Amino acid sequence: MDALDALINRVSIPLLQAPGPNEEQLEQMFRAALRAPDHGGIHPWRFLVIEGEGLDRLGELFLASARAKDPDLAPERGEKLQKAPRRAPMVVVVIGVTREHPKVPQIEQLISAGCAANNIVTAAHAMGVGAMWRTGDPAYDPQVLQGLGLGEHESLVGYIYLGTPSRQRTTQALEPADFVARWDGA
Repeated sequence: MDALDALINRVSIPLLQAPGPNEEQLEQMFRAALRAPDHGGIHPWRFLVIEGEGLDRLGELFLASARAKDPDLAPERGEKLQKAPRRAPMVVVVIGVTREHPKVPQIEQLISAGCAANNIVTAAHAMGVGAMWRTGDPAYDPQVLQGLGLGEHESLVGYIYLGTPSRQRTTQALEPADFVARWDGA
């Protein structure tokens, strides 16, 4: 699949099954991530790969943080949170690593980490691997972030679920004319 085709036709795949990407595919995804726009060449990102029993531990972390906020958490909600990481055989956590820089604002650094995440999902699509970029409460919860080892100047950009699509998914084509305008300064 060529790059333009991957960019135009990429879709999120919420229903994923084993197998997940192999090591060669995963390396290619990370190579794509490392080509994200990076003003100042400061590499404002890092990644965690979670699979196997790590997915169960991530679910336990999600559940523990939700119960800490709400001791009366509904059992169904708790079960859903605990099982969430098992929606795919692999989860890549994309972390934005920001720092003070004289020319690159921290928001630019965070956007760059988001571009790295987007490159992962696009590369996955190009190789036939299903991908779904998710966030939700566990992406912003301090207990979860601490449990994943995020530091003071780090933000969780997203959880990228990776695996084999359990079914094909299509989306409605969007028309550029609905979103693009020309500005002439007048």
